Amino acid sequence: MAGAPFANAAAAITDAEAARFLLQASMGVTREQIQRVQSLGYSGWLDEQFNFAGNGTRWDWLVKKGMNASNYRNSQAGFDSCAWRKLISSPDTLRQRVTLALSEILVASIQGLVNGGGWKAFAAANYLDLLEANCFGNYRDILQKVSTSTTMSLYLTYRGNTKYNPTTGALPDENYAREIMQLFSIGLIQLNLDGSPILEHGVPVETYGLDDITGLARVFTGWDFDLAGSNTSTPDYHKRPLRQVPNKHEFGSSSFLGKTIPAGVSGEVALSMSLDILFAHANVAPFISRQLIQRFVTSNPSSAYIARVATVFNNNGVGTKGDMKAVIKAILLDTEARDTVSLNNPQFGKIKEPMMRFLAWARSFSAMSKNDNWLIGDTSDAGTKLGQSPLRSPTVFNYFRPGYVPPNTAIANSNLVAPEMQIVNESSVVGYVNFMQAAINGSKGVGDLTANYQGLLALADNANALVAELNLLLAANQIGSASITLIANAINSMRSGSDVYRYQRIYAALTLVLASPEFIVLK
Repeated sequence: MAGAPFANAAAAITDAEAARFLLQASMGVTREQIQRVQSLGYSGWLDEQFNFAGNGTRWDWLVKKGMNASNYRNSQAGFDSCAWRKLISSPDTLRQRVTLALSEILVASIQGLVNGGGWKAFAAANYLDLLEANCFGNYRDILQKVSTSTTMSLYLTYRGNTKYNPTTGALPDENYAREIMQLFSIGLIQLNLDGSPILEHGVPVETYGLDDITGLARVFTGWDFDLAGSNTSTPDYHKRPLRQVPNKHEFGSSSFLGKTIPAGVSGEVALSMSLDILFAHANVAPFISRQLIQRFVTSNPSSAYIARVATVFNNNGVGTKGDMKAVIKAILLDTEARDTVSLNNPQFGKIKEPMMRFLAWARSFSAMSKNDNWLIGDTSDAGTKLGQSPLRSPTVFNYFRPGYVPPNTAIANSNLVAPEMQIVNESSVVGYVNFMQAAINGSKGVGDLTANYQGLLALADNANALVAELNLLLAANQIGSASITLIANAINSMRSGSDVYRYQRIYAALTLVLASPEFIVLK
């Protein structure tokens, strides 16, 4: 495969190296997964995960819990539960990581689903199911599935979009035409393969203009729910792709990005042709590759890293563009991701977004809902919770933008970006620590979530051993000796000798580790 695979792929993998890989590639680290990585190797572990089955769809869980009863039609009840259930407990940990990443690039939000006949929980659940089912497929197919989903049509307002009305002068809604270009495929600026901007007289060249938006918007006319002879009294229509209503579709020619979709073709053909045009654009590979690298490995990948991944995006080695499995491998097996030299580079790595910090704890200690209710709820309040929650972004730009630069910081002075810093403030820092402290302690837990600390009990009387284990599982041994000493000293000041005291020591150690800068930054 093209790119720069890790030079020492055949070498023995240490516990810390395996844990670091899992922090990048999965939802959380366990001793069992460390051993699996060591046994299979990085590439072998990825291959196994590509074929791993999950634990059922979010949609089916909602049905099982009776959320398709008519009294839930205008409710979001159940969505947060089914979303957290998959992220925390589904065995296909890589697939869940990729699904979450895609949901932050191809953004839809349950908050913005209006005029859709209700059943928001099912619409949002099906969108995540759709991303999950296709995340190891081809990016072109993902664009097709997203563009014909009821969820996206509601969120970006093209459901029921109609052709130009000469009587009223009403034009087709341009919302989705703009966002599919700006956010989901080609971006605002023309890019070289390495993600650097193409310049003309020293000025970045824009990828599209207003005429391109207007032209593409004509394609997104005539799309509406497929009610299959029924109505919206049940949520089933959210599971079906949108259908064409011919008398609402613009059958005239549509031109954008220097290409023309001829007059007279059906809405389905026009959509397919338009997505082919977008997907063929040279920007797609570097634009999407950079964002995926940011979701898994580092906020500021080198131009060479982006180019290597984008090369694989363009050609998986057998002539296919957009092969997500090949792209994921290229990202996670690249020298910059695997070489430990990167650990000493202050510009390498990323801030773990709050959801990933919570999930790292939940996965490492097998947090479960005793009755399969997963009553964690909406965690997007920054003052008391995580400041983030699955598929609840306040805007189509996600909770944070890939190019966000925190003002008046060393990051800004170094011309770097730190996307996750966009949701960091004094309130969110305190809210996160308080939320995690409640989650850690089973008696004060988050909803009905309970972790399993049996593996830590035997270590709890020995502060150094306890902290060392947490350092490995949660931070891949990246917490420095000074911080380790401070945490161990704090634990040593606590009583020991009984399980009551041991659990208190475990709770305290976890809280301190999860609040440490070395845990919060993934390198």
